[in-house]
Amino acid sequence: MKTIATCITAALVALSAAVAWSAAPKEGPEGLTDAQIAAIVVAANQADIDAGKVAESKTQNKDVKAFAQQMVADHTSVNKAATELAQKLKLTPEPNATSEKLQKGGEENVAKLKTLQAGKPFDAYYMNHEVYYHKAVLEELDKRLIPGAQNAELKALLVKARPTFEAHLAHAQQVQKDVEKSG
Repeated sequence: MKTIATCITAALVALSAAVAWSAAPKEGPEGLTDAQIAAIVVAANQADIDAGKVAESKTQNKDVKAFAQQMVADHTSVNKAATELAQKLKLTPEPNATSEKLQKGGEENVAKLKTLQAGKPFDAYYMNHEVYYHKAVLEELDKRLIPGAQNAELKALLVKARPTFEAHLAHAQQVQKDVEKSG
């Protein structure tokens, strides 16, 4: 019974985070600036890197561990590319309501992950959060970040990164199903 309650709680927390992010107000009268988009990209990736590191160290499920390792590696790579592009363009990421929400949500997620005992409740919470998080990231990419990017290179980076997020979502959904079926 506790596992079902944990899964429901995880789903609701993740869903509310995803809805809050996707419902974030536009930062300026014309929408997001490239500097704000850069800050959002860095914050979104860092949130998943931090959660992945906790999952890597805490899970005992080999599939969850492999997924977490992939999140750390892939999101670190995207952040590296975004940082290098920002430096090349002399673009300083500008904190904004969305990036700050993402940072806070990431910190809250990591804090919650740290309180959960290793095992199915941890794995279910982590994977549920990853599914909803990647859905929200894709929605944000499609609705605000890609259309809002003014610089062609920044837009190209976002477009290039999108299939990685789609693959992460598909992988997260598969691991989520496997976790639900286990023990």
